[in-house]
Amino acid sequence: MGASRRTTEPGGSRRERAGALLDRVLALVDVVVRARERAAPDLERVTPRHRASALNLVDYVAVRSQDVRDLQLELRALGLSSLGRMEAGVLEHLRAVVTTLQVLAGRTDEDLSLPEAPDGTGDEGHDVLVRNAEALLGPGGPGRSTRIMVTLPSEAAGDPALVRDMVAAGMDVARVNCAHDGPAQWAAMIDHVRSAGRELGRDVRVAMDLAGPKLRTGPFEPGPQVEKIKPVRDASGRVVAPARLWLGDPDPAVDDDAPAVPLADPAWAAARVPGERLRLKDARGSGRTLRVLEATGPGVLVECAKTVYFATGLAVTAPDGTRARLGELPAVEQSVRVRTGDTVVLTRDLTPAPAPAEGPYRIGCSLPEVFADARPGQPVWIDDGRIRCRIRTVDPDEIELEVLQAGPGGAKLKAEKGINLPQTQLRLEALTDEDRAHLPFVAEHADVVSMSFARSRHDVAALLEELGAIGRHDLDVTLKIETVGGFEALPLMLLEAMRWEDVGVMIARGDLAVEAGFERMAEVQEEILWLCEAGHVPVVWATQVLESLAKKGLPSRAEVTDAAMGQRAECVMLNKGPFVVDAIEALDDILVRMEGHARKKSDLLRRLEAWSPLVD
Repeated sequence: MGASRRTTEPGGSRRERAGALLDRVLALVDVVVRARERAAPDLERVTPRHRASALNLVDYVAVRSQDVRDLQLELRALGLSSLGRMEAGVLEHLRAVVTTLQVLAGRTDEDLSLPEAPDGTGDEGHDVLVRNAEALLGPGGPGRSTRIMVTLPSEAAGDPALVRDMVAAGMDVARVNCAHDGPAQWAAMIDHVRSAGRELGRDVRVAMDLAGPKLRTGPFEPGPQVEKIKPVRDASGRVVAPARLWLGDPDPAVDDDAPAVPLADPAWAAARVPGERLRLKDARGSGRTLRVLEATGPGVLVECAKTVYFATGLAVTAPDGTRARLGELPAVEQSVRVRTGDTVVLTRDLTPAPAPAEGPYRIGCSLPEVFADARPGQPVWIDDGRIRCRIRTVDPDEIELEVLQAGPGGAKLKAEKGINLPQTQLRLEALTDEDRAHLPFVAEHADVVSMSFARSRHDVAALLEELGAIGRHDLDVTLKIETVGGFEALPLMLLEAMRWEDVGVMIARGDLAVEAGFERMAEVQEEILWLCEAGHVPVVWATQVLESLAKKGLPSRAEVTDAAMGQRAECVMLNKGPFVVDAIEALDDILVRMEGHARKKSDLLRRLEAWSPLVD
């Protein structure tokens, strides 16, 4: 007892295993060195403030070009760092592992001449990321470092109280989407944000999203000018509440839920009295009786126990025999229901298309570049992937699609819905003429400009050049990653963006999920988080966070979990909805609770194919 004991482990002695692992780690360092040499021209162009971060970004992409999972497990077996938390300081982790392995392998006399780890990485890298996040997004809320970004609804332009409630609930960054509304509305929204921030003592930033190229379906011909009302029925079909409708101008103080149809003769409405029974033949030729509930002068509130189809020009007859015609009603939005196996033809012509009951169905495509770049066999997804197709044929004016999937009962093909071509190399500029026209307004009013559909370093360079021409070198930049091409080009885009002072990334998970495939979305968003942590770049976790809560007032369990996962980013974005203030309060509570539980996480480092262009 008490005698020393030498253990022999599988694969040789501890010293032999350490020596073999040392050689493998040194080979990994060689990969890093070669990547640095290859990226030297890009690193030279990075602003000095980001130089160390850019160098660490290159180091990380180099390591992730290799599959080191078995190396990690063997390092862990020796009680060493498994490199699973190396993002913030790649070379510092590698050097620490090499130093320890030298001792274990008895090779401390070897001069390995390892490259120096850049300052501001490793443990300091986290602090750099914290500073970058505060510079871009402002301070976090009480008890949380993760910010809350909220898309402002159109109503925010005319409702300062709503904006104040959003700020009071915890909004740290207000997002204005340039794809909607216009400069007058944007200016009003931003004024309300600034006023609420001053009143509540909050530093609320304003981010404006450029719309980017809009790849969408074209219009359908307008449908009939009809307004349908129907009573509420129970499960047995009995009427439990009659249908209500305003003829003429509605009075919200009397009933603010009932729809309204205009009258061509307001004087006729003024002569009506409660209790009268009005008669008409509706758009189907069905005779209907409407009972007058309220007569407010310019409007008449009526009810009916049966379904009624009102149409432009229909006559309504009062008991005294006088008649009034219904005024102009908006056209019903047309759509067609497509099913698996149907044919859809995308056309260059954006003339409103008819909406036939049977296919083939034709609809316009908003970007003509698609007709030059698309190829047979490539996938096309419409309306956030609800309709999945494959290209059959392509000619200069039409693309014929075969519908591969549209749900068991089919799916509605509608106008103004997004089109995704995940395998098509579209020669599109992310910065459109419309974006360039909006940039002076954005530069004057916003703190951050977000570039939509960024796909290449050329796109980033074009935005920075435009901002430089305007003279706004201090306007911060966020790159929205919403395509597979943008994801694959992200390292190069970040190196380009690091010529600027403050830069961030938004994971636009809606379009990105459609492009990458829903089954791949989880790993793609993780890889973006890892890469941006390596470059000390703040990330916005966006799309459908607590969406059911914001829109319907009640979240799903999955959404709450998703919101909690977003805590690993520097900012989480909520979209608009009637219950958005409730959603902000809930997200604030979730993020505060998660703050003490997690900060990023450890991972196994299999080879990542997407970013290999940075290394040999």
